Amino acid sequence: MLPDNPLKAIALAVSATVLFGTSDTISKYLSGSLPIVEFLWIRYVLFMAMSAILVYRAPVRSVRPRNPRFQIARGLCIVGSSILFVYGVRQMTMSQATTISFLSPLLITILSIPLLGEVVGVRRWAAVGAGMVGMLIVVRPGVGGFQPAALFGVASSFFWALALIITRKISSSDAPQTTMFWSAAIGTSILTVMLPFQAVWPTPKQFLLSLVLGVLASSGQWMVILAHRIAPASVLAPFFYSQLLWVTGLGFLVFGNLPDQWTVTGAGIIIASGLYTAHRERVRRKLANARVAAPQATVACLTD
Repeated sequence: MLPDNPLKAIALAVSATVLFGTSDTISKYLSGSLPIVEFLWIRYVLFMAMSAILVYRAPVRSVRPRNPRFQIARGLCIVGSSILFVYGVRQMTMSQATTISFLSPLLITILSIPLLGEVVGVRRWAAVGAGMVGMLIVVRPGVGGFQPAALFGVASSFFWALALIITRKISSSDAPQTTMFWSAAIGTSILTVMLPFQAVWPTPKQFLLSLVLGVLASSGQWMVILAHRIAPASVLAPFFYSQLLWVTGLGFLVFGNLPDQWTVTGAGIIIASGLYTAHRERVRRKLANARVAAPQATVACLTD
């Protein structure tokens, strides 16, 4: 096990959000002139190449997972999340799409009950409920500001949360390089099958931007993995919300869009609920460790 290095992990996490924010902006820009499947395919081909290099350089070069069904499911969830996110962000502002993506930590709390057997207490349920209210404020169903594209964003967040749940289940059995390789291979395979039905010949500018998108997104994924190897997820969670700052700035510079008051209000509620969920996770881990050291620790606190 690698020693904890929170400062380095935080730097990696924030750097990843910059890369993700930039790649999302490129995705939105390209979605207006190039089929989504096409530039995502280019992105995944680069992701596949980088993953293959990481596997080759690993001490153990085996790409055979111990849980192939979980790896396949994770790969399908990640490529599905990517496709749905771009379909959503094509018709929404960057800040709206990113705010909706912040639902993932809350959805993880819900999914951890049936899939991981975790017990969720009243306080974490309250945080989830508040986050859902924030999402409704951003989406505004039933009013003039509602955008059906927001449903793509919600579905994307669901599949991303499911992918992270699966990552938890396989983290102790498969190496990070193996997981990345399988995610890249599954996504590349799916997009290759879809590509002939939508492909057009890209301009040099579109092709170059697609290459940059692939490098940025793949590098961001690797930074996230490295960050979580040297610091707990509950420590890093607050810093991933900095992505909203980058996409808001880039959205204004590239598309001339700024978040409206509803998006700002909803984002504040979602971020606050996400931060509280991360805080409760940190508390639960400390109590669990204390319980191991002192069996008389209060069990009820572990279910908050």
